[in-house]
Amino acid sequence: MSNLSLAVRDSSTMLRRNLLHARRYPSLTLNLLLTPIMLLLLFVYIFGDTMSAGIGGGDRSDYIAYLVPGLLLMTIGSTTIGTAVSVSNDMTEGIIARFRTMAIHRGSVLVGHVVGSVLQSIVSVVLVGAIGVAIGFRSTDATVLEWLAAFGLLVLFATALTWIGVGMGLISPNVEAASNNAMPLIFLPLISSTFVPVDAMPGWFQPIAEYQPFTPAIETLRGLLLGTEIGHNGWLAVAWCLGLAALGYRWSTAKFNADPK
Repeated sequence: MSNLSLAVRDSSTMLRRNLLHARRYPSLTLNLLLTPIMLLLLFVYIFGDTMSAGIGGGDRSDYIAYLVPGLLLMTIGSTTIGTAVSVSNDMTEGIIARFRTMAIHRGSVLVGHVVGSVLQSIVSVVLVGAIGVAIGFRSTDATVLEWLAAFGLLVLFATALTWIGVGMGLISPNVEAASNNAMPLIFLPLISSTFVPVDAMPGWFQPIAEYQPFTPAIETLRGLLLGTEIGHNGWLAVAWCLGLAALGYRWSTAKFNADPK
């Protein structure tokens, strides 16, 4: 069997393993989904009218349209915490040490985690998006090409954050530490343009919100789904995704391939 065939076979096996774990123990994924869902319902039904007026909208539906794209990307960040916890759990329970002694492709363990997490992220995004549609979100002007570009952006963003989550899980001594280490993936959307435009923030804080990974991706997704101006956010979002994916891949593989202490 060629090296490529071996890698594909073993990666598929590890993917099935991770999806089986997710199906048998769905509580972690569901708990992480609660954060974006609760924020969506809270900001729409409690603060919706006020927030809509604050962004110059006419009614609550304007704020729903503004809010949903940001929460879709926040959902990906939340799901990635589960990746860090899952990888850390494998490390602390010793299964990774067992895999190291087996005649399997070395990178298949990480590939299985990454592909499984990206699939879970997309499913989670679909669930949150369905709730958004149920409460009034509409994207009637987006073309098929724009929908495909939006889907591609979500997959690319999920892949980038997942590799970062894998690295966080590998360096964590236990699952609690992994969960804490990955918390910035939920915190960063809170200080992005998810809830309010960057222009509405204090002047000293605007560069922090504008040039972090979530804001360009959020503005690009809004532009694709709602027809708003994308500007330089499109290439910034792609650059962040590619940079984070490359960084996470190098970090994760280096840590995984290092001799255990």
